[in-house]
Amino acid sequence: MSAQDDLVTLADTRTPQGILAVCRTIDRPLDDALRSTPTLVVCCAQVRDPGNAGTVIRCADALGASSVILTEGSVDAYHSKTVRSSAGSLFHLPIALDVPVDEAVGAARACGLQVLAADADGPVNLVELTASGGLARPTLWMFGNEAWGLPAGHAALADEVVRVPIYGGAESLNLGAAAAICLYATSTAQRAA
Repeated sequence: MSAQDDLVTLADTRTPQGILAVCRTIDRPLDDALRSTPTLVVCCAQVRDPGNAGTVIRCADALGASSVILTEGSVDAYHSKTVRSSAGSLFHLPIALDVPVDEAVGAARACGLQVLAADADGPVNLVELTASGGLARPTLWMFGNEAWGLPAGHAALADEVVRVPIYGGAESLNLGAAAAICLYATSTAQRAA
């Protein structure tokens, strides 16, 4: 058996990239993930698609988030698709795993963060919230499951439930796309302030 055959056997993709690594887990307790004075934190509430979770982690990293929280019921952060779609961000952004949603929200508030929940039917328009200066404050963004969104009980924990306005004919946005828009708007507003 050749080294290439060995690699194909060990990898979970049809055409592996040519390297494999064994790494220790790097997640952190919630208190540690929120230790520095955070201004932008992301909470994935029961996000179960590994590609979406990895994309949200990557966006959070790119847009300057302090940490990411994956709540109870979310996909395994070490799932191979999550790791690949995070494009390395998983390895240098503090990640807290299996945190109850109410505990994540409480810890965020204790750090002085407002809590915003993204929901396609939210009463608050992201563009209007941006224009009012509401995104300049330190913020925890909560994003829900791809299939059913954010349960009403989780949305009720937020200070505001925010929708990304859709101007075209699409019914909705992919979770990763919606997160990228919300995080970009927040990061830009915070830096402008």
